[in-house]
Amino acid sequence: MRVSGRIIGLLKEYMHDLVEQARQDEAAEKTFGLTSVAYRPDQAISDLLAILDDRIESEGVQVGLSVEFLHEMWTACNEAQPYVKEIVWLEMRLGTEPESKATVREVTYKALIAYLEDQAS
Repeated sequence: MRVSGRIIGLLKEYMHDLVEQARQDEAAEKTFGLTSVAYRPDQAISDLLAILDDRIESEGVQVGLSVEFLHEMWTACNEAQPYVKEIVWLEMRLGTEPESKATVREVTYKALIAYLEDQAS
């Protein structure tokens, strides 16, 4: 899948929104004394695909995203899963930050962007 720089920029924006949402959710959970459940890279990718579906439906034409893009992205994410899973596992074991939903999302999305950029070159 060849992804333009503009589309990569949009994806990064959506990914940033999801990471920030996770940080806010974690802060709210901490405030109420709740503990977070384990969160996996495949869940982060599913969340990204869900927000893409929503954004394509609501603003796709304005930002240049077609319905076909969602299918292409879904396929690319499936192909990237082994790579992303390995990178996230390594980062979580080597990193100094605690494993949280926000951290898993952030590392997952960085790995996914690296994969997409590598496939485009």
